[in-house]
Amino acid sequence: MCRLFIGANSELWESQTRSIRMDGMVTSVRLEKMFWTVLEEIAARDDLNVPQLLHQLYNESIDEGHDLGNFTSFLRVCCLRFVDLQLQGLLSPASGLTTDQILSMEAQSYQSRSQRQPLRSLKAN
Repeated sequence: MCRLFIGANSELWESQTRSIRMDGMVTSVRLEKMFWTVLEEIAARDDLNVPQLLHQLYNESIDEGHDLGNFTSFLRVCCLRFVDLQLQGLLSPASGLTTDQILSMEAQSYQSRSQRQPLRSLKAN
């Protein structure tokens, strides 16, 4: 299984820094190229460019009362959630699901995953 990851194009994990302007301030965000690709997909889906998406994510997170002490970690999790939701088919237009329905289904899925006992910790009898 490791070969699947090790054999990938090494450019995917090369870091890239982009400067964006948020609320009149210029800030730099450093992420691996693969995450920038996913952020571009998310932005395109919402008819935004990446700086607009990051600005919107930041402002809406602050409005919700989230502490974004590590904005890049937040962005990585956003990317992983986006891919996970796509794999589950929850983001397709055909699903007809609202944001609240998706969040509820995701919470249930996360809860059931976290309650499962990992296979490595199971002892053979």
